[in-house]
Amino acid sequence: MAKKKKTGKTSTKSNKRAAPRPASQDQSLRDHLLHLLKGGGAHINFDDALSDWPAQLLAAKAASFPHTAWMLLEHMRLAQWDILEFSRNSKHASPAWPEGYWPTSEAPPDEKAWTASIAAFKQDLCAMEKLVADKKVDLYARIPWGDGQTLLREALLVADHNAYHLGQLVMLRKSIGI
Repeated sequence: MAKKKKTGKTSTKSNKRAAPRPASQDQSLRDHLLHLLKGGGAHINFDDALSDWPAQLLAAKAASFPHTAWMLLEHMRLAQWDILEFSRNSKHASPAWPEGYWPTSEAPPDEKAWTASIAAFKQDLCAMEKLVADKKVDLYARIPWGDGQTLLREALLVADHNAYHLGQLVMLRKSIGI
């Protein structure tokens, strides 16, 4: 028997299809993703981070911190919307980076804009949760119009991005005395 030469490299290509995952494993992963998207575990949830934010402090800045609550909320909304639409719509075109992912002003035009942004964020988060929960959707399948992305990756990206900026909102909140 000939010895195989060890190259240290592992092949990522395979002609074999992966064995189907047991339904219990699939459901467990979906449950974990949903928990993460909702701000579970060590993460703060969206409502707790933004609850009772005084209107007069929506454009407040802390020393050495470049963003206001409005800027962070809008950035989160825009990024989450883009990820969601990419995940479900082959015709979606992402905004220009980075300007298309940030508001143009430090303050919302009015309180209605703040409320509308919160509602839109929650609506898109709910839509991502529904995609993740849908057992007909293969979390591991490549998104056909992407370049290797899967719904699993996109859901994790939403959860990770939201957690990061919700943490910033908590620190901003503490820094400006809320």
